[in-house]
Amino acid sequence: MTNTWLPKLDTLSMVTLGMLMALQLVLSRFSVGSNLIKVSFTFLIVALIAKWYGPWWGMMTAVVVDVVGTLISGGPYFVGFTVSAVLGSLTYALFLYGKPVTWVRVILASVVIAVVVNAILNTWWVTIMYHTPFWSLLPARVIKQLIVTPLQIVLVYWLLNSQMIKMVQARLKG
Repeated sequence: MTNTWLPKLDTLSMVTLGMLMALQLVLSRFSVGSNLIKVSFTFLIVALIAKWYGPWWGMMTAVVVDVVGTLISGGPYFVGFTVSAVLGSLTYALFLYGKPVTWVRVILASVVIAVVVNAILNTWWVTIMYHTPFWSLLPARVIKQLIVTPLQIVLVYWLLNSQMIKMVQARLKG
């Protein structure tokens, strides 16, 4: 009996997962936009890991990447953001792992992450860390999510349905 939640990784899958984690760390250093709305493309790697490796590997890599990324940046570590990273990965995995990538699945996963993780939880973590009023931060963060989430939906759908990604996924399973 195989465990579909935590599949055993062969050497190629381990190397690929390590490369994806490294790519996520590199991408996290770059963003586009203004100080008000900055967008990083790490969500693409999170979605890809969740799609290919499932919830357990996705959540474990989310913890490692969050902690290592914080150590590299020299910024303050706060466990709440690690929880957010884990929940984001879990959400993508629950909607996409072992399932066809459809608009509905990508939209639902992205909206859950945008509302629960990004708008509510991450605002709460900032409130705790910096002693700022939650209700004064929330409107701006909701507006950001209203702008960014449609872009994320399109990019995740496009990436996960690209022929290149499907070829790599077939090779990893092969």
